[in-house]
Amino acid sequence: GDYPLSVPEVVEILFGGGERRGRFIVMDLRLPRGVGALVVGAALAVAGAVTQSLSRNPLASPDILGITAGASAAAVALIVVTSGGSVVGLLATLGLPLAALVGGLLTAVLIYLLAWRRGVEGFRLILIGIGVNAMLVGMTNWMLVSADINDVARAQVWLTGSLNGASWNQVIPAGIALAVIGTWTLIAGFTVRILRLGDDTARSLGVRLQLQQGLLLTAACALAGIATAVAGPIGFVALAAPQLAVRLVRADGPPIIASALTGAVLVIGSDIIARTILPVSLPVGLVTSALGGPFLLYLLVR
Repeated sequence: GDYPLSVPEVVEILFGGGERRGRFIVMDLRLPRGVGALVVGAALAVAGAVTQSLSRNPLASPDILGITAGASAAAVALIVVTSGGSVVGLLATLGLPLAALVGGLLTAVLIYLLAWRRGVEGFRLILIGIGVNAMLVGMTNWMLVSADINDVARAQVWLTGSLNGASWNQVIPAGIALAVIGTWTLIAGFTVRILRLGDDTARSLGVRLQLQQGLLLTAACALAGIATAVAGPIGFVALAAPQLAVRLVRADGPPIIASALTGAVLVIGSDIIARTILPVSLPVGLVTSALGGPFLLYLLVR
């Protein structure tokens, strides 16, 4: 940031020393933002790795399938409803992250039910997800057009995907949820690898296919909803991080731990670029979209 602090000063502050102003900048402004970027990046990347493994398609991710759009539509709806007086005070403060999480989960259930035809096939899931995503984006735009201009400004800031408002009140619960769901995903990693081999092979190896698909998809949606609740919709991280991790570690499919680390580095690096390298400070979501768009085109060409 603009306030000059040397590395020794930062280390001193992290261990409880330093001046009051420095402690405020590091502990209350910079550290929540950095930890928030780590949590958001890791959560999105794990969600992307799971959805790509389930569908056996590198184009499958929460933002492509519409899960992020569902979380965004629910959050924008809550902002618009709040202006009408239906939700006030503390409920409004606590409601936005919860609305984003519930919106993502409900969207995932809808996509799964629509994609069901004696099981869920990867390409069908992706195509239906793209259609649902388009509908939800249209619904969000309609709410922005018909809402009060002040609420539109609030919603647009949130929709760009930004870590500016990251605080310990958001980051700590999100970190705990990431630890719990991420640990379960690691435990289920063997099942995830079997599912990559195809439905028939998974059944022959004793996997309860629909139950495991449903549980893993729920975990991916929860992680994507948690990340969206903290920072808004940050695009392309869930798509790109697992595929970058595959190429870095030369795995046969999206690896969970490597994807989480790659996603964390992507979001932290994009936030640093957005705040320090560019002439004007930008939301991190704009940088990840600018970097992820060409990567999506690359995947489509491949």
